[in-house]
Amino acid sequence: MSDSDRGPVIVTGGSRGIGAAAVEMLAAEGRPVVFSYASNEAAARRLCERVAAAGGRAVAYKGDVAAEEAIEALFATCAGRFGPPTGVFANAGITGTACRVAELDAANLRRVLDVNVTGAFLTAKTAVRVMSAAGGGAIVLMSSRAAKLGGAGDWVHYAASKAAIDTLCVGLAAEVGAQGIRVNAVAPGLIDTEIHVNAGRGERVKTVGVTVPLGRAGRPEEVASAVRWLLSSDSAYVSGTVVGVGGGR
Repeated sequence: MSDSDRGPVIVTGGSRGIGAAAVEMLAAEGRPVVFSYASNEAAARRLCERVAAAGGRAVAYKGDVAAEEAIEALFATCAGRFGPPTGVFANAGITGTACRVAELDAANLRRVLDVNVTGAFLTAKTAVRVMSAAGGGAIVLMSSRAAKLGGAGDWVHYAASKAAIDTLCVGLAAEVGAQGIRVNAVAPGLIDTEIHVNAGRGERVKTVGVTVPLGRAGRPEEVASAVRWLLSSDSAYVSGTVVGVGGGR
């Protein structure tokens, strides 16, 4: 196991769903984790308690990833508690309200782009600065299979924000490889998390799940496993790659 496999990790949007699964999985391997959350303090507290009960270390930080000062504070928290991160999972994201493009209002669109695109860029920007000074590291971005499928009828705006993440992955990986920094992304398909319910489309897990070639929706832990691999030395020669975790869909 290399130093990079033991170093601290930052996870944005880590209190629930795929983010929480990644926090627990990384902490179980002995990596201290600092994660951000937007509003659900109770969920963040419960996650820290689960990690501690399992013998790991996790610290929660409340902040909006679309605000640069919050990202700076998140990284400062990690540095102060555990040292500079050797891994960053830019997971935070929202779907926005489900609607057709003709029904999309500007506030909905702007918030989705602000969180999903601006937040990812700000997280990556800060990670590059910190990792460059520390000798390298690994960044994993959160994309989605929606970037390729388009999200018609519900989330074209969300799909477009994730297509921007695919471009960020490829472009940033080319920019910072010489600095010892790898950049990859995971692109989950239909995953059984509360994000569907929160967006008013809770039935999708069942109705769309049966159309997936593997016959079911995925689990958060199955995406977290891909994240763990991309943040580890086992993927030392992988960069600029979007890894699909969609059951064949």
